[in-house]
Amino acid sequence: SSPVDDFKAIEKELGRFSEDLSDKPRWLVINKVDLLPEDEREATCTALIRDLDWQGPVFKVSAATGEGTKELGQHVMQLLELLIEEEQADQA
Repeated sequence: SSPVDDFKAIEKELGRFSEDLSDKPRWLVINKVDLLPEDEREATCTALIRDLDWQGPVFKVSAATGEGTKELGQHVMQLLELLIEEEQADQA
């Protein structure tokens, strides 16, 4: 199977599990980029994003080397802080 086919299968399953959950904003996190040849990495990721017709945020990471994980972690924290602020505003 291809990453695109896998993604579509997971997306379909998510929709069956919870329509509310499938409607939430999502990020595309491409892991294991360290396994791609350096000279092919950008083209491979760009092709994946194009084939998925992905319009949201994209993070290219490697759990093994740590590449991109700091940026991803920072964005997670920013989102959590925003959600907390929104929740507090709703309670006020």
